[in-house]
Amino acid sequence: MSPLLTLTTVLALVSTAVWADPLPSWSDTGAKTRIISFVEQVTDPASDQYVPPSDRIATFDNDGTLWAEQPLYFQLIFAIDVIGEMAREDPSILTTEALRSAAAKDYKAVLAGGEPAILEIMKLSHSGMTVEAFQARVANWIETATHPQIGLRYDQMTYQPMIELLRYLRDEDFKTYIVSGGGIHFMRVFSDKVYGIPSEQVLGTYTETEYSVENGVPTIIKAPAIGFVDDKEGKPLNIERIIGKRPIIAGGNSDGDFAMLQWTTAGTGPRLGLIIHHTDTEREFAYDRDSHIGQLVDGLDQGADLGWLIVDMAKDWSRIYTGAR
Repeated sequence: MSPLLTLTTVLALVSTAVWADPLPSWSDTGAKTRIISFVEQVTDPASDQYVPPSDRIATFDNDGTLWAEQPLYFQLIFAIDVIGEMAREDPSILTTEALRSAAAKDYKAVLAGGEPAILEIMKLSHSGMTVEAFQARVANWIETATHPQIGLRYDQMTYQPMIELLRYLRDEDFKTYIVSGGGIHFMRVFSDKVYGIPSEQVLGTYTETEYSVENGVPTIIKAPAIGFVDDKEGKPLNIERIIGKRPIIAGGNSDGDFAMLQWTTAGTGPRLGLIIHHTDTEREFAYDRDSHIGQLVDGLDQGADLGWLIVDMAKDWSRIYTGAR
């Protein structure tokens, strides 16, 4: 190879690296432009919007933001599947209508039972075992269970554009966190493998736990009582308590995320709030104001006036799931 060709090749490689698209699954719309512009401004030492790496904190909801959430939150589907397994071993556990509906995988009946039914299902399926045993069950479910409508495994129903955004932010020295209403012991099973977010950077709802020594072995058991609900106002409270810094980027998709985005963008200096608006009836699900899952009202009515970026999934994403094009 001639020296000239070698130099040309090197220059081409450098040019490609410099101009590589950090968000290839985002359409060339204003949403993508605004995200990249924000990141470039806060990471450029010459910019008056520069933020040092130690303060580059980005928090994201999980359900409906990083992966899908219809027709039910995936953790609830997992809980329903667990109840079915438990009932096959011991049918006598089906003492209530909620548990019988879960064993029959009657999602409509479960939702009709409201919060009391859901809590009953979650308590029975998520307690009375060690954290390790629970997480082993979650890991097996993630590897084998498939979505009832789409047919993909649940870890394949993560959103490719958001996976790219998380990677892009970390490449620019952001620290990325999950702040979700989902359970921490559930999400920590797959957060690192699926999102590149280590378990210690997962904030979520948690049950009470109990410490004991069984046959000389220190053990932590999941108890049925809820310890903390990481939703709505609980999100900024948990961020302040655990992270100790106000994020400069926060992303969500529902009014359960409103307080987190509101608190994030109320801080001084550059801030970016993102709302993922589910508008794609063909490739995913379209829902907002009247949805039983991921309801979005305040975010639509107030988000734009608060300066938030409302991401239109149908228009702003060229690809949806990591597991399917």
